[in-house]
Amino acid sequence: MRRWSVMRLYSQSDEQPDAQADGENTQCPVSLPQGTKDSEKPDAGLKSIDHYKQRLPSWRYSPRQCLIPIVRLETPYLAWMQDKVRSPALDSYFALTANLGTHTFFLVVLPILFWCGYTSLGRGMIHILASGVFFSGFLKDLLCLPRPLSPPLQRITMSRSAALEYGFPSTHATNAVSVVVYVLFALHSPSSLVHPTVKLILEILSYSYAISIILGRLYCGMHGFFDVIVGSLLGALLSLIQCLYGNNYDEFIYTASFKKLSIVILIIFVLVRIHPEPADDCPCFDDSVAFAGVMCGIESGIWHFAQTKFSWEYPVPATVPFQLEVLRWPKTIGRIIVGVLMIFLWRAAMKPALLRGLPPIFRIVERLGLSLPRRFFVQASKYKKVPSHLMDDRVIPSVSEIPSFLSSIRHPQRHRAISIGPQSEADAYETLAFRERRRRESTSSAGVSNLGQKRRSNSGEFTPGYFGRAKLTNQVNGSPFTGLLPTPKSSTLDLYEQMMGAGPAVYTPLDSEDGVTTQSGMVRTASQDRRQNEKEDREMFSQLEKPRVRYDVEVITKLIVYAGQLH
Repeated sequence: MRRWSVMRLYSQSDEQPDAQADGENTQCPVSLPQGTKDSEKPDAGLKSIDHYKQRLPSWRYSPRQCLIPIVRLETPYLAWMQDKVRSPALDSYFALTANLGTHTFFLVVLPILFWCGYTSLGRGMIHILASGVFFSGFLKDLLCLPRPLSPPLQRITMSRSAALEYGFPSTHATNAVSVVVYVLFALHSPSSLVHPTVKLILEILSYSYAISIILGRLYCGMHGFFDVIVGSLLGALLSLIQCLYGNNYDEFIYTASFKKLSIVILIIFVLVRIHPEPADDCPCFDDSVAFAGVMCGIESGIWHFAQTKFSWEYPVPATVPFQLEVLRWPKTIGRIIVGVLMIFLWRAAMKPALLRGLPPIFRIVERLGLSLPRRFFVQASKYKKVPSHLMDDRVIPSVSEIPSFLSSIRHPQRHRAISIGPQSEADAYETLAFRERRRRESTSSAGVSNLGQKRRSNSGEFTPGYFGRAKLTNQVNGSPFTGLLPTPKSSTLDLYEQMMGAGPAVYTPLDSEDGVTTQSGMVRTASQDRRQNEKEDREMFSQLEKPRVRYDVEVITKLIVYAGQLH
């Protein structure tokens, strides 16, 4: 008999699932796409192996199938590495430093560069970060590759929503490497006036920052080697493009007519529209939309400010007037505080107004047949109003969330969570797919005649088949396993590989078409076993954290809110 559980070892955060807060005003199930029938709800009885084959076109499904073996191959090595170096201090360090690669950190810090006169540096950083978030999210939803399996990995995170995304590529790695490459390019440019000692210190900090973020994603079990390598390459490529062509593009924006600027904004909207539909309810699109809005805001804002009499032409057009010798530190700090408050006040005022005003307009557009719905967004005709306290923003928190955000930085050990087991639909489907592959391999190697073959658990050996149920002893360190864990092979890596697709409980294989012997010694028929498996797998899906209900008006709302914040 198979049993499943998703186990959260400890979490001292008191946050509640978003779906509970804002799912009451919609007529759609939380995680189902628009137009999905009840019979299409995800569970094991609906051929999970073919889930992505059914949801994705062949040109997306084929490369996904080619890349999946890489994710599975590296998982035991990641688990071995995690097991060797784990410590409470490193848990807190890497969970905390992961915040330095988040969207919130960058969108709060980067405007300071503009307010302090570093317009060119600020534009370059926003270009590479917004492009990194957008295109890494684009690839995530395009290929739908899962994160490395848990177990054997344990996932350490301070963000509940991060695990709901696909794994490939790593957006953290993309952001970190793109920032470091751009900073190093600026430090070594001929126009750099930075003192050699300061330059050396900044270089060391840059390298340390990138290494901490990348190693942290591996250590925390959130990404594999392939994820961070491709993410790093993507970040380096985007920075290289900005370094080579950024000045030419900026000059184009400064001198562009309104028509040319409108074409740039239109291209950004087109990129949002062609963003791939994910096979599962993944929140990557939300981040991509937010940073598309950031790009719209920065381009239109710089273009408009360059036309006014308030901007400086030196060192680049649209530079905000700033002289530390004149303003002094008190006024400079006051300018930064007022600027940050303006960002939060704009969001606090515009977001509720748009969420109230846009649904009637969307219903009219929908009746005209002009709506462009996405799979996991509820259309305006399906709800009366958007909840007032919508927990939708993973980029810029609301004012009420600032104290908890600061508390998580001061006391990371209280807010980090260590989880074992699937956390998203992508995790669950990958667990089922890997488990089914293991079942097929065991069936083909063992054959029907092996149904009654005895397993020699006392020596750690077992017949080719699925996981055994004996009380096990770890052959690496001699410590006994408690509960129903996979029978270990002779190496630690083999042990971790056996744990893939499992949970705290172990699964008994269907060794023949006639039946399977349960723990009590009773023989269960194949049809009974299938029904039991479907029941248990539904239970697994029911324990997943569901993404919150999302509404069609949120796309336009994010574009306007984030464009206004950087305008």
